[in-house]
Amino acid sequence: MKYQASKNRYNEMKYSKCGESGLKLPMISFGLWHNFGSNADYNNMKELCFTAFDNGITHFDLANNYGPVPGSAEENFGRILRDDLATYRDELLISTKAGYKMWEGPYGDFGSRKYILASLDQSLKRMGLEYVDIFYHHRMDPDTPLEESMMALDTAVKSGKALYAGISNYNGETMEKAAAILNELKCPFVINQNRYSIFDRTIENNGLKRAAKENGKGIIAFSPLAQGTLTDKYLSGIPDDSRIKVDGRFLKQDILTEKKLEQIRRLNNIALNRGQTLAQMALSWVLKDSEVTSVLIGASKPSQIIENVGIVHKIGFTDEELMMIDEISAN
Repeated sequence: MKYQASKNRYNEMKYSKCGESGLKLPMISFGLWHNFGSNADYNNMKELCFTAFDNGITHFDLANNYGPVPGSAEENFGRILRDDLATYRDELLISTKAGYKMWEGPYGDFGSRKYILASLDQSLKRMGLEYVDIFYHHRMDPDTPLEESMMALDTAVKSGKALYAGISNYNGETMEKAAAILNELKCPFVINQNRYSIFDRTIENNGLKRAAKENGKGIIAFSPLAQGTLTDKYLSGIPDDSRIKVDGRFLKQDILTEKKLEQIRRLNNIALNRGQTLAQMALSWVLKDSEVTSVLIGASKPSQIIENVGIVHKIGFTDEELMMIDEISAN
């Protein structure tokens, strides 16, 4: 039976303006970094997308190199779009990126105009789209003039192949320079995508969080659960189906020291006292300030999406809770 979206999909989710733009993002967005590659189960991919959309998650975030193999996440999502979600295209916010290695040779990586625009064309072909809603430059490139990379984003928007421009993994200083260039070009640059979690405060330390607010740009946070360590998954050991054992590319077993596990246990106690799971509290913490527009979640099971959506009515923290979280994470 062909998929039909829930009629109640907009009843619970909350949406926030992305910086000073008119674009609204759901509080929770769905990232396809993991579990959408060529080695993943296609039927499960569909159920993940359907569950997300049925719960008001309108934003689906990809990149050219998501897989494995690179490009396969876009291909699989494109198939789901074509077969099941095409009717809802105007309700969906679809983003992709270019910046990491995608093909061999000097033109398949980083930030040259040739690479960025060629990559976008490839991404659109893989997903079967005429345009994406947000197109990001995925990382800073020390060997390409910033003006060149930003002008490539401007071309992507003005050619109609993207509606908005974004940057990812930029620090505050470079983000401000990028904003100045794109503002002068009258290019709708609206969003920064960066890692942010209780355990990773980089955007606070490198000036990005401050600069985004001062320049009227949104932030969407990835890895809010610190690759799964900010969940109750590892409180009693390492499960056989955990990312550490199944994949191991991004989360190594040696990170789960006794000290780290003790931090996780203490944070879990705070979450339980709040009436949340640790994962829910970690997501709520990222969204506690207005600077962060949306938080990106990944999932291997539909039930994880449903659990995470449960945060929409419990974002606030007491001063005591915030102090305790800071004290635990600082150690």
